[in-house]
Amino acid sequence: MSETLYDVFADGARRHPDRPALEVGGTTLTYRELSAAAGRLATELGPVPAGARIGLLASRTPLAYAGYLAVLRAGATVVPLNPMFPPERNATIATRAGLWRILLDTSLRASPAPVRIPVVEAGPDGRPTGFARPTGSAATSADAQGPSPAEPGPHHPAYILFTSGSTGTPKGLPIGHGNVLPYIEHQVARYDVGPGSRLSQTFDLTFDPSVFDMFVTWAGGGTLVVPQRDDLADPAAFGARHRLTHWFSVPSVVSLAARMRRLPAGSMPDLRWGLFAGEQLTLDQARAWHRAAPDAVIENLYGPTELTVTCTVHRLPADPAHWPDTRNGTVPIGRCLPHLEYVVLDEHGAPSPEGELCVRGPQRFSGYLEPADNQARFLDWSPGRTATGPAAAGTPATHLWYRTGDRVVDDDGVLTHLGRLDEQVQVHGYRVELGEIEAVLRAHPGVQDAAVLFDGVDLKALYVGSALPPEDLGGWVAARLPGYMVPGRFVPVELFPLNDNGKLDRRKLEALAC
Repeated sequence: MSETLYDVFADGARRHPDRPALEVGGTTLTYRELSAAAGRLATELGPVPAGARIGLLASRTPLAYAGYLAVLRAGATVVPLNPMFPPERNATIATRAGLWRILLDTSLRASPAPVRIPVVEAGPDGRPTGFARPTGSAATSADAQGPSPAEPGPHHPAYILFTSGSTGTPKGLPIGHGNVLPYIEHQVARYDVGPGSRLSQTFDLTFDPSVFDMFVTWAGGGTLVVPQRDDLADPAAFGARHRLTHWFSVPSVVSLAARMRRLPAGSMPDLRWGLFAGEQLTLDQARAWHRAAPDAVIENLYGPTELTVTCTVHRLPADPAHWPDTRNGTVPIGRCLPHLEYVVLDEHGAPSPEGELCVRGPQRFSGYLEPADNQARFLDWSPGRTATGPAAAGTPATHLWYRTGDRVVDDDGVLTHLGRLDEQVQVHGYRVELGEIEAVLRAHPGVQDAAVLFDGVDLKALYVGSALPPEDLGGWVAARLPGYMVPGRFVPVELFPLNDNGKLDRRKLEALAC
């Protein structure tokens, strides 16, 4: 019985040592070879103090996966960093996470690790190249006192991810081994993953569906097949060339491929499963995928990071003639996983067929890194009474409900996602607080005020201030936030329209953005 996320891989490696575990960048590693690479890196990290958090700055190379496993094998918590993020953002994440070490791909030295944190370097092939303490850095307290053995348990964080925060600062979400293990076990069985299964790995490691990709694959003894970024524009060609049996991505990949006419009918004959999450999956996207992979089962998965990857699922019938007709043209997010509970509450905290989705159970995280971020995210509610309002995060997961902030309609247990209750949106599968982009724009010396809109496809920024070249504002945002958070348009206005209550009138603002 697995007790940690690393055990999931180790169990698979013991059962299938000579089967392929990973295919990436023209390299294939068996379970035995990937385990050995993780072992070498774990040794290079040195004795790890209990509770240590280790950053991983690597992407789509053997090191990314061997490094992830090495951190877990060492008993530490993985904190993925993204080489596509501005260095300033990675530095903020490293500081907020309190990193003890950073494991760095030597090919990414142009994306430097944050200063004052010791670095262990390794090549893209996963082979260690050495330990380097940045010039002028101070010893960590763990280095000075000498490490004690790390012994992770179910409540120890397996990984920490950072999502967009409305204050302009990313929020840290620790996910415990005990949160993720029931999820992995359920998904391996649901998707019939075993030797011979070939699963895609489309998500960046900073996006939690990557945990599904890696550990559902390895728990079942399958092969993780990693596309490079350019391959994502042509999923049918990549899927056919690599004989994928399972595809998992954000739905926008389908839209991009369809616009480029790269989803020809019957182009993925080996595919058995087409899975999508991170954004609303439209029925039009599902139809385009079905034409390309007519023998594949299509499922729509939903879940915030706080509930460990995904917490609901909906399977479309094999015949599109029997697909549902929803009021917003999206595929339902379906039913809650069997080991979780859900309730839909109205604005007064009473059960309702339409309202905010709240979920509890073993996948529910125990709270954000910063206790202040837990404000109003948890509810104490039981059948027969109205929710009592905000509750502390530390109460057992079987008691408190996590407020998703998502508005749903419940049709006899089948949920359809209607949108956000707040201004948080999904952009290319990433959860984005519009307020974070607005905060960055307001910091520009030529901007007095800013508002960001999302039309379901593109971000648009309106601002009060001097008319500025779009590339000026775009560069300003790009230097501080990931690329997916950079608006495609910047519109100067004299004043923001207000409603009768003196609040920003977003409907009028949308008209100005046209």
